Amino acid sequence: MNIRSREIELPSYAKLVCVLLSLVVIIYGLHALQGLLIPLVFAILFSVLLFPLAKRLENWRVPRVLAIILCLLLTLGVLTALFWGISIQISNFSEVIPKFVEKATAYVNSIRTFADEKLNIDRQRQTSEITKYLNQALAEGGTILTTTLLATTSIITNLFLILLFAFFFLLYRDFFRSFFYKVFEDTRRSKIDDVMEGIYQVVKDYLAGLVLVILIIGTLMTVGLLILGVDYAIFFGFFGACLVLIPYFGISMGSLLPAAYTLVTQDNPIKALGVIGIFLFVQTLEGNFITPYIVGSKVSINPLAAIVVLILWENIWGLPGLVLALPMTAILKVIFDSVESLKPYGFLIGEAEKPRPPIKNLQELADQLPKRAKKVGHVEEKN
Repeated sequence: MNIRSREIELPSYAKLVCVLLSLVVIIYGLHALQGLLIPLVFAILFSVLLFPLAKRLENWRVPRVLAIILCLLLTLGVLTALFWGISIQISNFSEVIPKFVEKATAYVNSIRTFADEKLNIDRQRQTSEITKYLNQALAEGGTILTTTLLATTSIITNLFLILLFAFFFLLYRDFFRSFFYKVFEDTRRSKIDDVMEGIYQVVKDYLAGLVLVILIIGTLMTVGLLILGVDYAIFFGFFGACLVLIPYFGISMGSLLPAAYTLVTQDNPIKALGVIGIFLFVQTLEGNFITPYIVGSKVSINPLAAIVVLILWENIWGLPGLVLALPMTAILKVIFDSVESLKPYGFLIGEAEKPRPPIKNLQELADQLPKRAKKVGHVEEKN
């Protein structure tokens, strides 16, 4: 008897323990190696985004290395222009800092007067409390400054790593394809090609749809802020639009900065509420109409699964995890749908099927049978 050919049959509870331990090890590894994995994942997304341009240049007989370098230089130029524009907008805020401080002081004084007259908290006690908290803030200022400088240095370092990794992903794309052929040698190459093509399509469509969503949302919020007469409407509008990268909560968070700025720099506090109202209205449009029609058809993940993976990846990778949660989950769904034993999990995180209305008579059944047969045939052909 060939002992090696015998499989050990574990009881159900032992299999469950093995699965849970494996998940714990994987999650711990993802968290421990985030310094390497986050740039790698961003580099994969950048590679997918730049691949059509690199392929077009190669079709024009540009050498692959030169084509990739040109694409990366273009990306670097766009990012530099973006950061330069943001820095110009931020530097313009220095012109209104005196007014900002004056209004903030007026609000603080009105609050102190209210506390003195209505809550019987004398001004001397208020001054001592304010002094105490101010000293604490000053004591922590050095730590905050150091953390900010380290974060800025980390962003620059990660950007360099992302561009470097993207260069090698684009350069060695045929090499990596051959690697997957060797790893899954028992699987047909056409099957592997279909999975890789599916991953490429879902990531490309997600990124292209996301850019279009940001442009639409930024335009809507800019128009709304211009109607209210808010300064720096373009900056605030597209700043909030970029926060759509954080699904469900990003746009709401983006309303805080322009609302605070409007509250301090303008005499009418109702305008600050108007700013929040505009952002909430646009978020409602984004969540119910814009994103579902532009991105939702590309990334078919149900809302419950989306919220769960957002919380999970935020706990593992922080803010980058929130940004990367949906595209990574979409990639996992493509893989799950392609592996027979994992198809139930792909079904679980996918869009829930709408219940069909009950069939009332035989004529309605006869009308629906050709459509259902056509749909079943299409699914079998796809599989």
